[in-house]
Amino acid sequence: MKVVGLMSGTSADGIDAALVSIVRRAGRPKITPIAFTSVPYPRALQQRVVDLSLHGDVAEICHMNTYLGELFAKAALKVIRAAKHQPADIHAIGSHGQTIHHLPKGRREAGVGLIRSTLQIGEPAVIAERTGITTVANFRPRDMAAGGEGAPLVPYAHAVAFSHARRGRLVVNIGGISNVTYLPPGGRMADVRAFDTGPGNMVLDAIVQDATHGTRAYDAGGRWARRGTIHRPLLTELMGHPFVTRRPPKSTGREEFGAPFVRTLRDKQKRARLSIEDLLATCAAWTAETIGSSRRWVSGKIDDVIVGGGGVSNRAIMESLRTVFAPASVLTFDDCGWSSKAFEATAFALLAHDFLHGYCTNVPQVTGARRPVLLGSVVPGRAGRQSRDLPLPR
Repeated sequence: MKVVGLMSGTSADGIDAALVSIVRRAGRPKITPIAFTSVPYPRALQQRVVDLSLHGDVAEICHMNTYLGELFAKAALKVIRAAKHQPADIHAIGSHGQTIHHLPKGRREAGVGLIRSTLQIGEPAVIAERTGITTVANFRPRDMAAGGEGAPLVPYAHAVAFSHARRGRLVVNIGGISNVTYLPPGGRMADVRAFDTGPGNMVLDAIVQDATHGTRAYDAGGRWARRGTIHRPLLTELMGHPFVTRRPPKSTGREEFGAPFVRTLRDKQKRARLSIEDLLATCAAWTAETIGSSRRWVSGKIDDVIVGGGGVSNRAIMESLRTVFAPASVLTFDDCGWSSKAFEATAFALLAHDFLHGYCTNVPQVTGARRPVLLGSVVPGRAGRQSRDLPLPR
């Protein structure tokens, strides 16, 4: 099957679209990349998505659900054209959508108990209608219905792509939020461990945007952070954050580390008289240290640390990671034959493919779900019997 995967992460900076070919051999998926494209959100749209995540009203959520569906459809068509294919050549689309709220800890309701919830927008019916391609979306809710946190979901794809017979590997994705997947040597899916570790790029980006009044979106290459000095007392305080010290399963997002958190952080910066470079250096080290702290919940050797996501381009984070994990080798997805930028979109193509073939792709020991479940809901493409051809009941 040829499948398009669509992904927009917590940073809300745009849509990644990956077209891949997937076959199963001896029960194991084999993924072959075909094409990739990234469609950035305009700066104003990125801010609308961020605002929506924190205090959006129902009319704006309703509107943005369909608006982003149109943009996701355009991204799918763009990657199909880039591969010189036609929509009719594509078997399915897997769309993660845009997360605007994620409440894995849940709230209790009388007569029902604990309610965990999550909301991704980017209407799949619009994607299916514009492309004519069967679209699988809403991957997180079924895991949550089975008692899980609905995240992280990419560890299934990490296991498919990076498992090794003799080497223990920690696969790290640094997006808006960082997460890790531990793959023991020669292990099975039941041996995989994974969880979110804390902020990746999200806090760093928000600091830059706030300090520059929106004229810069991020610290390109980590250049500002590399000019700064790590403030050890603040780093120690940040490492004591309740999410960082919480035992897995755990997942997080903008609800925990969004604008209110960054405002508090900027207040601490002013009281300590830190430069913006010092604050960025400290938070880049924090990202690396929280990833390093994952070792307390991993039993087994780590021979390789394999890093993907946008954080790969931040040299301050990568230098800190090499210090934290020495003497283990710190590689990138690209070093292992996978595009760091394209991998998460590829993962949702795989989840869509396996959903359509009846494979459960949540990892219960990762999310906390009671059992393996099928992830996703499907909107068919254009094929189907027309109602005008059906006889009316007599």
